[in-house]
Amino acid sequence: MNWCIHQTIMIQHLKVSSVSNSSVLQIGTAGSIRSLSNLYNTGGYVEPTPELGASPTNPVSLVPLPAPT
Repeated sequence: MNWCIHQTIMIQHLKVSSVSNSSVLQIGTAGSIRSLSNLYNTGGYVEPTPELGASPTNPVSLVPLPAPT
């Protein structure tokens, strides 16, 4: 059986508020999705970020998540 599919997509306005490292934005159909990850130092930082964890100077603490069911 042969399928012939024609598709037309017209996008007037597309707003993406956030794209993270594992996000996929797909418009239309695709035979395969190839991942691409780019890391840019747009702030001109020269030192690594501090480790996460609660401390007197960093009140952020990690929240334990329940195991998946």
